[in-house]
Amino acid sequence: MKDEEIDRPGAMKIRQGIQDAMTYSLPDKKFNPKNIDLVEVDIELDDLSWNFNNFKILNLTDIHLGQWINPEYLDELIDYVATLNVDLITLTGDYFSYVIEGYEESLENSLKKLQAPYGKVGVLGNHDHWMSSEKIRKIFKNSGIVDLSNDVITIEKNGDYLNICGVDSCTVCADNLDKVIAKMPKNIPSVLLAHEPDFAKESSQTKLFDLQISGHSHGGQFIIPKVETTPFRGPNSTKYPVGLYKVGDMIQYTSKGLGTNSFRIRINCKPEVTIITLKTNKKQKIKIE
Repeated sequence: MKDEEIDRPGAMKIRQGIQDAMTYSLPDKKFNPKNIDLVEVDIELDDLSWNFNNFKILNLTDIHLGQWINPEYLDELIDYVATLNVDLITLTGDYFSYVIEGYEESLENSLKKLQAPYGKVGVLGNHDHWMSSEKIRKIFKNSGIVDLSNDVITIEKNGDYLNICGVDSCTVCADNLDKVIAKMPKNIPSVLLAHEPDFAKESSQTKLFDLQISGHSHGGQFIIPKVETTPFRGPNSTKYPVGLYKVGDMIQYTSKGLGTNSFRIRINCKPEVTIITLKTNKKQKIKIE
């Protein structure tokens, strides 16, 4: 499906018209690590080899550059991310909100600075298609990011393997899970990147993925204290809006994301940078001499 064939939200031009004014009227334009959640999650995967035990994946999602998050803030955030010791960087969509012109170079320059030993990979979100998937993919290419929209890469480490898979946005019907499955080497642990968390219902049914990583929901931008969930759930994030879930045999993780959409309100729901550490469930035998 081409971007011009995709249904876009109503009042798009109105949203575009007010976005710049909203962003640059903010009193706190500077990034401060105290104002985000660095969420560290250990996830045990079936049949993960010892070579991938403690493999760290850093996920960034829902930047929404140009709406509340400005280029200077993003650049400082990326500098902070560079201080974190991870193996792979993943990005799960919505890099822009309603305006892309004037922000492309800033996003590209920031994403170029992301570095990890096993590289950086990403998929697109619904906003990226509403704006221009072609421009996002060009930014990916220029930034050294592998576009995993309906694709797979297989990471090798000392003779063991891990699939990193991705689907394009299901909100705009760009997902093609069959294409992903056809490309996947089978019988090795597999991680799926999907912008929308509720895609887990479909991906879990294949029984081919151990973990899905998503964003999209922004954590509802309001999390009920102690209950640690949100009453505000949009399309494709009604079932798994924030945090960790078990969906069939698959684990689903939904990040609260970095930016917000429409309203700059986050209550008990800080922006999030996520580090997922993969753990093996295999027992290691130690020989006693």
